[in-house]
Amino acid sequence: MTISVENILLLGSLLLFISIIASKTSFRYGIPTLILFLIIGMLAGSDGPGKIYFNDPEIAQFLGVVALTFILFSGGLDTKLESIRPVLMDGISLSTLGVLITAGSVGLFSYYVLDFSIIEGLLLGAIVSSTDAAAVFSILRSRSIGLKGDIRPLLEFESGSNDPMAYFLTISLVYLATTKEASVLSLIPKFFIGMALGALCGYVMGKLMTWIVNHISLEIEGLYPVLILSLVFFTYSFTDRIGGNGFLAIYIAGIILGNSNFIHKKSLMKFYDGQAWLMQIVMFVTLGLLVYPSHIVPILGDGLMISAFLIIIARPLAVFTCLSFARNLNFRSKLFISWVGLRGAAPIVFATYPLLAGVHYASGIFNLVFFISATSVLLQGTTLPYVARWLHVSVPQKLKRKFPLDIELKDDFKSELFEFDIPEGSTSVGKAVVELNMPKTALIVMIHREGKYMTANGETILQAGDHLLLMADTKETVKAIQETLGIHI
Repeated sequence: MTISVENILLLGSLLLFISIIASKTSFRYGIPTLILFLIIGMLAGSDGPGKIYFNDPEIAQFLGVVALTFILFSGGLDTKLESIRPVLMDGISLSTLGVLITAGSVGLFSYYVLDFSIIEGLLLGAIVSSTDAAAVFSILRSRSIGLKGDIRPLLEFESGSNDPMAYFLTISLVYLATTKEASVLSLIPKFFIGMALGALCGYVMGKLMTWIVNHISLEIEGLYPVLILSLVFFTYSFTDRIGGNGFLAIYIAGIILGNSNFIHKKSLMKFYDGQAWLMQIVMFVTLGLLVYPSHIVPILGDGLMISAFLIIIARPLAVFTCLSFARNLNFRSKLFISWVGLRGAAPIVFATYPLLAGVHYASGIFNLVFFISATSVLLQGTTLPYVARWLHVSVPQKLKRKFPLDIELKDDFKSELFEFDIPEGSTSVGKAVVELNMPKTALIVMIHREGKYMTANGETILQAGDHLLLMADTKETVKAIQETLGIHI
């Protein structure tokens, strides 16, 4: 079946519905969603019963870049600065030096053991050098597995921040493979300039997003997600336009916005979480359509050898090298982090760049990357819960607690309700709740004003005489609330 204007919506809706049903099965049985989405795409493709002919790497790359933009931004929104701060240096080391070690070791293995040129080997290593933790945490949530110590924030930060490095290496090696006069030395300043511009643009745009959302005062609440969407795409495209790393800018902008107070924060974060899932489904199914299973069979031997080397040697080498001075992680924790080095959709998207550039053996590299990613997620993803328990890095179920509130609370949290009146002349009068910078473990439960009870959101303006019902955890939090509200007792 050929994709046309008449049937694209029908086919798209059916594939999307089937993927969502498949994800339900995935959560129940712990099967990585990536595998199911890819299988659905492959079954719908020209080699499968669906017979949908799709052979356009350019469209696949475009959809992949858009999807990665959503996924990285959503990942940044969910990243808590207080949780990654203790592992910041370790995470940066894994997402830069770790990616470089992985790419180099896989490249050298492909050059010496397989029939690859040095550029082809390093290009393959660069493409598969980044990890994708989306499948990992879907399995952890479905199996109700928590991780001890700093393992989870480290994995989250690494998975969100290592794609920019892998992207730079991929683009650089494609440039070296297609330009005879290119040199490695010329790429070094490009790396530092690209990363610096990406970080700077991400920080500035994150702050700008927060200010715009809090001050634009849109009449229609449903336009706020559209507003942020425009800013997200602008951040990526503008950063890329001036020579910066757009993926890094998007991730940092998401972190800045997610750790700031802005109106409709709860609904907007849920919206972008849903959009990230939609983009994952679209990306995985599209890449599944692009792959021909019949083309995978000839490279099975090489693919198995590279996958084994990547899982058993390259990833552990990168992890233990980068975390050699990490005092808060023991041997078992490092071993588990090594096992969590799943390859996901990002490497498959990056594999379309040599295809479009006309690099020699690009189609073979694409098929190898697809096979490596699929085997990595299938093997490591399905065994992840058992490895976590075997290495004793998972938190027992009885120690975990769930809270109905949409705020991050500690395990020893004991909340109490407090009542405050906003006096005349208080510094909080006339301010929106989002501008108060309330403690993160405090929550305005209800406001009593002029005989009526109302719930508060970020846009709610406090008035003199308001009677507030608040929830707080400690006396220090109560004092911080009093200072924030301008109440002196």
